[in-house]
Amino acid sequence: MGVSPDSVESHRKFAEKNKIAVTLLSDTEHTVIKAYDAWGTKKNYGKEFEGVVRSTVLIDPKGVVRAVWPKASSKGHAAEALAALKRLAADADAVITQFAPINAEVIGAMQRAKVIVRYGIGVDNVDLQAARARGIPVCNVPDYCIDEVADHTLAFILSTTRQVVPNTLHVRDGKWGLATPLDQLRTLRDQTVGIVGFGRIGREVAARLAPFKCRRLVHDAFVPADTVRASGCEPVLLDELLAQCDIVTLHCPSTPQTKKLLNGESLGRMKQGSIVVNLGRGDLIDSGSLIAALQSGKIAAAALDVFEQEPLTPENPLRLMPNVITASHIASASPKSVRTLRETAAKIAIMALRGEPLPNIVN
Repeated sequence: MGVSPDSVESHRKFAEKNKIAVTLLSDTEHTVIKAYDAWGTKKNYGKEFEGVVRSTVLIDPKGVVRAVWPKASSKGHAAEALAALKRLAADADAVITQFAPINAEVIGAMQRAKVIVRYGIGVDNVDLQAARARGIPVCNVPDYCIDEVADHTLAFILSTTRQVVPNTLHVRDGKWGLATPLDQLRTLRDQTVGIVGFGRIGREVAARLAPFKCRRLVHDAFVPADTVRASGCEPVLLDELLAQCDIVTLHCPSTPQTKKLLNGESLGRMKQGSIVVNLGRGDLIDSGSLIAALQSGKIAAAALDVFEQEPLTPENPLRLMPNVITASHIASASPKSVRTLRETAAKIAIMALRGEPLPNIVN
């Protein structure tokens, strides 16, 4: 599936307006890197980087946007990806990256970079300290998909508590009546929901839950307790949240402190039959421990948009477990959010090239 004509036209107009010679649109099948110049002419880059890395954009001194892919794939190798990133980053004036590991080696190869822009919110794929040491600001786009992810969180919560997917499949198979035992159908008002991370998205999730009249607990070590209480939620320690909540939804960033936040030990402290929802970062959960907890019934269900390894391998049990809802890291998507993300990331890069003050510096 390639890029849509509307997307091409949007990028063409933006490129003309900002005098960018080429603007990148990557093929969603990740087979050939494609770009459209300011007049809408499609150009195929050589296959040098095919299957190696994807969706990293680099703007060179002439304003030309170039691209490589960020992750090693089945066709390529991590060493090739790193070499490609270092080679293309070396003379880039601005770097825009989605998933590429912009580590100390890649940053050390940058000779001209005035900014590194994360094409999204999380910045765990960028070595912030290495960039700071080189005097390169790192910016993200922190407010482009708040409503989309909050909406998707509510969709996941309601889908698991009301068993939407099993009952849909039940009818599709020609059956009638309840698809699951009666005790698996829950009333959200009677549930205690724990929100881990009370930033923009966490607060919007809390606001969307309020009309359902469920009890809402929040854990965020960096948000004042009074701020949490002002939203009608209860601030608690993580251990309290895990022990009391029927549903736990994760909205914190990936940091050394939060990686594998839910593991065998912490999952064991959760209520029997609780539900896990993750639309934050994949490495917040130890996948093997979650699978074991789902198989044992300790965790009744999970709804996941992000994973430790993406894409999920064909043999991953999470793909087929009947008590798991999965999505392919798409909770942020809508026409509005994608347009905002693309334009904001490009504008930040242009501001850096012009020497203007930059927004959203995270290092």
